[in-house]
Amino acid sequence: MTVDRMVEVVVAALGAHDDRHSIRGGLANLRTREERSAMTLEAVFFDVDGTIAETERGGHRVAYNAAFQELGYPVHWDPELYGKLLDVMGGKERIRFYWSQHPELPALSDAQVEQIHDVKAAHFRELVNEGRLELRIGVKRLLDELASRRVPISIASTITFEGLDALLRKGLGDDWQDRFQYLGIGDVVPVKKPDPGIYLWLLERHGVDARDVVTLEDTRAGLLASVGAGIPTLITPSDYTKDQDFSEAACVASSLGDPGAPAHWRLSSGAEGSGLIDVGFLEKLVSG
Repeated sequence: MTVDRMVEVVVAALGAHDDRHSIRGGLANLRTREERSAMTLEAVFFDVDGTIAETERGGHRVAYNAAFQELGYPVHWDPELYGKLLDVMGGKERIRFYWSQHPELPALSDAQVEQIHDVKAAHFRELVNEGRLELRIGVKRLLDELASRRVPISIASTITFEGLDALLRKGLGDDWQDRFQYLGIGDVVPVKKPDPGIYLWLLERHGVDARDVVTLEDTRAGLLASVGAGIPTLITPSDYTKDQDFSEAACVASSLGDPGAPAHWRLSSGAEGSGLIDVGFLEKLVSG
């Protein structure tokens, strides 16, 4: 069976979800049964905003403000306010929450919320295409290593497909979708993090035990979602989340590290060190 035919079969089995939001050419990276049995690490799940790239302060926030201005809303989110709004997971949820706190603003219909979100997404893509947002240290290196070792990887994020496409096309190339098995993005599950729904969704589709997976996150909400699904979690705090509580994490690291820019990490056991977060490091997290 060809990879294209495998994609058709799996997409048909998933039913309601558009294939671009759930599965792409990453089936080509699936390991054989013998390879799976010989290794402990069965999959790696990546959050996007703040984890794969520092997208919030100079990306999404700027794009929201551009959307508000374009659509004529008297709203501006400064860096401090936006940091507080990040406690609300999901872009449309964030818009609704802010409006609920400001009764002086005209009420928004669902269609208007969607419009703001869509215009914001277009501005975000422009920022990416202008080169204003880059992948975090070590992300491309680790993704390349996971691909070479044929470890299945998936995305777990509220980012839109268009935003993800712009970000990863810029950082990984036009064939970025071939790296990922499932794209758990947008509104694929009805309740956002810290609810574990998105990770339970991915575990079911990968058909793996949570203890054999590692999730990469940058927020406490993402951490709670991941550990709520039983998955060991590696945190790389971002600009907005560096002071959050990550006590449930298997490991907290300054970054994923690159040659010449090592990561500094601390395990839940209290052990500390520095170096590169590579596949061998992730395997140790799932093996305890």
